[in-house]
Order: sequence, then C-alpha cells, then structure tokens
Amino acid sequence: MFSGSLTIQAAREHPMITVDRITIEHHSEPLGIGEATPRLSWVTGAETPGWRQAAYEVEAGGATTGRVESTDQVLVAWPFAPLASRQRQEVRVRVWGAEGSSSAWSAPVPVEAGLLDPALWTARMISPTLPPAGEGGEPAALLRGEVEVPADVVRARLRATAHGVMALSLNGAPVGDDVLHPGWTTYARRLRYRTWDVTEALRPGANAIGVHLADGWFRGYLGFGGRRDVYGDRTAALVQLEVTLADGSVRTYGTDEGWRSTLGPLTRADLYGGETYDARRERRGWDTPGFDDADWDAVAVVPYDAATLVAPDGPPVRRVETLTPVETIATPSGRTILDFGQNLVGRLRVRVPRAAAGTAITLRHAEVLEHGELGTRPLRAADATDEIVSDGTAFTYEPAFTFHGFRYAEVTGWPGELDPTAFVAVVTHTDMRRTGTFAASDPLLSRLHENVVWGMRGNFLDVPTDCPQRDERLGWTGDLQVFAPTAAYLYDTGGMLAGWLKDLAADQFDDGNVPVYVPWFVADEKMPPLDAEAGWGDAATVVPWTLYERYGDAGVLRRQWRSMKAWTDRFAARGGPELAFASGFSFGDWLDAAAPDDQPWAARLPWQPVAVAYLAQSARIMRDAAAVLDEPGDEARYEALFERARARFRDEYLTPSGRAAFASQTAYALAIRFDLLDEAQRAHAGELLAQQVLADGFRIGSGFLGTPHVCDALADTGNGAAAWELLMQRECPSWLYAVTMGATTIWERWNSMLPDGSINPGDMTSFNHYALGAVADFLQRRVAGLAPAAPAYRRIRVAPLPSPHLTWASTTHETPYGSAAVGWTLEGEAFSLVVTIPPSTEAEVLLPDGSDPVTIGSGTHTFSCRFLAPQPPAPSVAFAH
Repeated sequence: MFSGSLTIQAAREHPMITVDRITIEHHSEPLGIGEATPRLSWVTGAETPGWRQAAYEVEAGGATTGRVESTDQVLVAWPFAPLASRQRQEVRVRVWGAEGSSSAWSAPVPVEAGLLDPALWTARMISPTLPPAGEGGEPAALLRGEVEVPADVVRARLRATAHGVMALSLNGAPVGDDVLHPGWTTYARRLRYRTWDVTEALRPGANAIGVHLADGWFRGYLGFGGRRDVYGDRTAALVQLEVTLADGSVRTYGTDEGWRSTLGPLTRADLYGGETYDARRERRGWDTPGFDDADWDAVAVVPYDAATLVAPDGPPVRRVETLTPVETIATPSGRTILDFGQNLVGRLRVRVPRAAAGTAITLRHAEVLEHGELGTRPLRAADATDEIVSDGTAFTYEPAFTFHGFRYAEVTGWPGELDPTAFVAVVTHTDMRRTGTFAASDPLLSRLHENVVWGMRGNFLDVPTDCPQRDERLGWTGDLQVFAPTAAYLYDTGGMLAGWLKDLAADQFDDGNVPVYVPWFVADEKMPPLDAEAGWGDAATVVPWTLYERYGDAGVLRRQWRSMKAWTDRFAARGGPELAFASGFSFGDWLDAAAPDDQPWAARLPWQPVAVAYLAQSARIMRDAAAVLDEPGDEARYEALFERARARFRDEYLTPSGRAAFASQTAYALAIRFDLLDEAQRAHAGELLAQQVLADGFRIGSGFLGTPHVCDALADTGNGAAAWELLMQRECPSWLYAVTMGATTIWERWNSMLPDGSINPGDMTSFNHYALGAVADFLQRRVAGLAPAAPAYRRIRVAPLPSPHLTWASTTHETPYGSAAVGWTLEGEAFSLVVTIPPSTEAEVLLPDGSDPVTIGSGTHTFSCRFLAPQPPAPSVAFAH
C-alpha cells in the first residue's frame, strides 16, 4: 500500500517569491543576437509549497506589458516592438502567485541585437598571402590593421568571422575567450559571426586589430583522411569594429585592402594533424599600434555574401577545465607518456623550459595504450601531433587551432628530465550549461554515467560529432538522433542544437533527403550510394521534437517544419507504395553486437524492418507536431502514414501473436517503443523480448538504432528485472564491460578493446563515441525516475525502477522551470523516495508497489512503500531462439 508524507513548511505572512534567472531565447550571453523578437524565459523561486505563477509583468527599455494574467514563463513571445540592429535593452520581470502575492522585480538582463540588416556590414573580407598547399597542415597567417578612433566612445563592438578559424586581439590583448571561432557551419549558406564588447579595450587614437588565421574546417583536412580545401582553397577574415559616440552616432571600421599579412610562428596548423609552433618566428608586438609591418604582404579582398552571415544560436567553444597528469609512464620501448586519467578532448598547455634555440619537443596524443605503448592505430590518418621549437627562452605554449581526443600524451625531445607539472590538459567543448546529474550505489553504474558525460563533452565541440580523435569527426545524424534526449538532460543544448538543425535544413537535398552527417560534404568517394537513411535522416524529426519535449520550444518545430515534412515524405517515398523498402543499401542497426568487425552493417535484424519502424516513428512525431502547430491537414496525413507503417510492420515482420520474424532484441524493442503493436501483441512481445535477452545471456544483442530502446521496452512491458540484468552485465558485449576495462568515455564498439588489452583489429575503432551512451537517458528517466510528462517538464513523471542491484540512486535536472530532483533508497523491502519539484509545476508519482499514482505540487515530498523485487526471466519452453 502507498504511504507518504508531504513536507510542508509553515507559510510566512509574506512568503518569499523571486525571479531567479531570465533567459533570452537559448542565449547564455545575449550580446549580438540574431533575433529581433527574442522569446523570454524565467525561473521563479517560492517558499510556499505548491506555488504557481498566475501573472507576470515584463519591462524593457522603459516600456512595460503591465500585469499579464498568464501562467506562461518558458519561451514567452517578445511583447514589445522588434529590436533594431545594434539596439540594446535591459529586461526585467516580476510575477504574481495564484494567492495574490508578488515578487520584486528581477535583476535586469541586458539584450542586444546584432546586425539584423546585411547592408550594415561595411567591412570587406580579406585573404592573406600563403605558400602553395603542402602536406600535413598549412601555416597560420597573421593579419593586422590599425584604426583611429575619437575620444568620446561610449560603446564599442567587434564582430568577426572567417573562412577558417581565427583568434582575435585588440591592442595586444586577446578578444574574448572563444576557441576555434567561428566553428563549422554549412559555410556557403550560413557563416556564423560573433560579437564582443571591446569598449574597455579601446583607447583614443590609434588602435591595432590582430587576426591569427588558420585552415580549420574550411580549408584543412576533413573526413576520412585525404580531403582538404573542401569549402575553398584560401582562408579569409572579416572583422568589423563599431563605435558609438557620445552624440549617439555610430562609426564603423573594418578589414579592407589596407590591411597587411605575413606568416607567423605556426608553421603547421591542422585540426587532425596538429600544430608546429616555432618560437623563433614570433613577431612580438605585431598586434599593437605602431608596429612596423612594412615587410608584410598586401592582402587580397575576396567576395562574400553578407546575407549568409548569421549570429550564433548557442554558446561558443571555450576552455572549460584543466587536468593534470596522474602518472608518468615509461613504456617498454623506452618512451615517456603522461596519463591524464581521463579520455578528454582538447590540447596540452606546456610550460617550456629554457633550452637551446631550435630544440624540438614533440607531443603525440592517443586515447589508449596498447601493450604499454601509445595506441595510435585507431587515429588512422590523423597524426594528432604537436611540435614546439624553442627560441632559447622559457615560455608557455598551448595550441590555438587544433584539438585532440586523448588520455595519454607521449613526449619526446624534452630538454633534461621531464617535469610532469609543466603540463596541463585543457578540456575544450561548446560551453553549455550543465543541467543533469545521476549517481547510484554501484560505482560502476555511476562511472558509466560519468563516461557518457565525458563522451558528450568531447563530441559537442561546435558540431555534435561521432568521434573527436580520428580522421572523421563528422556530425553524424544517426548518432545524434539516438542521443538527443540524453544530451538535453545533461546540458542545456537548446541553442547549440537549434543552430545545428538550421545547418541540417540548409544542407538537406532538394528531394528532401537528409545527409547522413551535417554539415555535409563528400568525405569519401568510396562511400556506397545512400538513399533516405533510416535512423540517420530521422534526426530531422527526432531532434526538433526532443527540443520541444525537453525545452517547450514549439518555435523550433515551426522553423524546422518544412525540413521535417520534406524528410518524412522522402523517407516514405523510398519505401514505395507498399512501404517495402525493397532495394538498396542501408546502415540499419549499425554495429549490432553480433556483427563481424569488418561488417558493421550486418545486424541480426535486416535493415528493411528497421526502416519501416523508424518511418512509423517519424510519422507519429509529425502527427503530434502538426497538432502542436495547429496544422490539421498534416496531422491527418501523417496519422494515416503512421497507421500504414504500423500495418506493414505487423503484417510483414510479426506473427499475429507478436513474435518477430527476425528474432532479435531490436525487433521487439522497436515494435514496443514505436507503438507498432496492438495490446495483445505488445504484452507477448515484451515477454519474448525478455526471453531474447535471456537467450543472449543478458548481453547486448542490438546496435546503434535498437540499443537505446531495449531497456525501456522491457520496463514498459513489466519486464524491468530483465532490463536490470542487461544493464548490470559486465561481460562483453555490455555497457559495464568497458567500465571494467578502465574506460572513461563511451566506446564506438562493444569490444573496442579486447579483454587482453589489445585494440579491436578493425579499421573503425573509437574510444569516444556517445551513441551507445544513450542508455544514460534510461538511467535518468527510469532508474532514478525523473522524466518529462509535458513539454519543458511543466508536468513531471516520477516513476523509479528500483532493483536489489542498488541500495540508492539519485538524479537532478535543471528544468526550464527550475531544479527538480529524485532520490530513492532500498533497504531490504523498504523503499523510500524523496522528490523535489520546482514552482509552477506538478508531478505524477508512481511508487514501485503498484499503488495508484499521486499528483504533487512544487516543494519537497517524501514517500515510502514496500517493494518486492521481481525475478528475472527463466527459460521458457515456448521460446525459440
């Protein structure tokens, strides 16, 4: 029976109500934004349990909405006149509760528009003089220009972008803390610029602007090793300085034909290959006023389309953490390796000692050791090697235009005895706000979740990539499609993924097909011809729907609607009139645990039923999204497509009782999770899935597209005990096998490293691949039990799935309404639960004893009940493996 207690604090005469955080769109720093009417969100705090907002007032630029009777507080429409280019306003909010009490005004939050009119770009794009392309990465260029500004500057903004990657300086000091700006977009259609406030850095009179410019994604090596100059054969920079004077007038300065360029100390700079820094080539003072650049080269003005310039949707890439070595290793061959204790993405910052000029120090990076030596074979053509050439002085060096995926760094050429304290690993990724945590009593399970976090951090570097270390690093759509719910829980990805979806739509083919990675280019001429790719192209529907579910962002559905429709219609067309998907190649349930190392597509479940199932899922999303957007015609059309796909799957790939024609974990999991079964079939399919998992020895029996759904499918059909046995399995293939092997990120393959410590013999092995880490969503939603039951977590579902495998589990999540937390303990049969719900929300609590659900409001609540653990499945004589 249910027994529970609601922790209620005594109400004060004037309970404290606060507006704690205002967000502009998805911007953490709303400076130079691209939206003229940005939506507003705020988080409230209230001491009274069950408090709900009843009304709000917004003030900006001297205008006010007055009191608005509304419970809305997430992505509320901009209530004033649209912002003009460069316009700055301060926004503040106050709220009222249903009982009539009000908050004070929030602290003001500044918001400033960027250049919303392309005609305001007066700077010209300039290209440096570079030598002919060689091998292994080209040198980086220095570009400089000087401007004279008056004394009465009250505001100054620097805006910049590049064909390549750039670092900016003003009067000898760095501008901003971005890394690898402007990142990677589909450049011909969307070239991202960023805005910095440089008011304090300017001085009356002469000011020098410096640009350090390298190939990056635009001109450097991309894809599977051999391609470069994908977007163009010359780098270029665009910089515009805008100053507002005391009288309100605006003057603009920018890159033009008067700028100068030369080669700098980076003689080689490539994302995959690494950098060579020659300290002897430093041009000291090159970015300060008055520097003599007479021997520098003239720049060339190159054409560009200002209409392609876009402001960021999310935060930039930054240095977010540093790690120090945990061990210095002498290898069997006599080499010296530093172990940083964590597989990470970034680069090394080195305190270089005084040495003879010309002394060269080499740093090689890898994720693992193999037989005691640096395991570089999985990197393929990515050299991942940095070189430092001394000028005879002591200095500190950190690469500017590369990143590596590594835990281990091999150091050669160090002058004297190696000092490990001279090295730190600088972790870099898109600077997203952390929003979700999970922990459990089993340290392996907690480490698994931490591995997922580190895998996401390493691969959310401007683009959500598949892997960060080898010669690939592409924004594979299938990987993100399965991982998006996990990502949206762990970090605030609303802005970053909204921007990536714009690239997806820009790169979408004219027939509606979606590339298998975004940004798209032909990375390998040998890749088989790809049609509408099930599970990959579905990122066009799944990712926008995830952003709607997790952030309440109906706007992203509206903006992506054309792309979503084009994909779903193209996907259905590939199926043909009967949705048979009769011909061609498809990735299918990629990297099924049973697939041979050299045939990752050879899954137990053929690709055709996978395609039918994923078409049904996309059609269902389209039906539901059409309802949100009030598109009744599309709602009916996609409901019909969903029913056609359901019927095809049942008629072709299931018996009337629900037994799969191709018995596999993926077949049953997709059928259950994508609602392809009637009720009688569903119950039997759940039993058959549990028996399949048992027959597989409680080991993984699925690939990229099936694995994220297996545990949920078991739990949904009353077979949670089987899900627990699968989850806690330590033998390969399993999630915990990699943890027992010392993994600190998620691997691409279940057996990326073999039990004897050797690397998988295949030519496709990554030790940092987040796709199979989608299980973290199950840990958060089901094991700990915190899930959205309405968009943006306005209603929360709390339904833990305890097991004797654990004595406790907990999770927290910063929802758009505020902090939510769930924690439970299990001692014998005594189950206890503590739930915290933010203001203006409610939760449905389902205890594991099967008692009736309980609805609760905001505050902290405690529950307890008796829990009798179900037993895992026993072999069934009716089950045919």
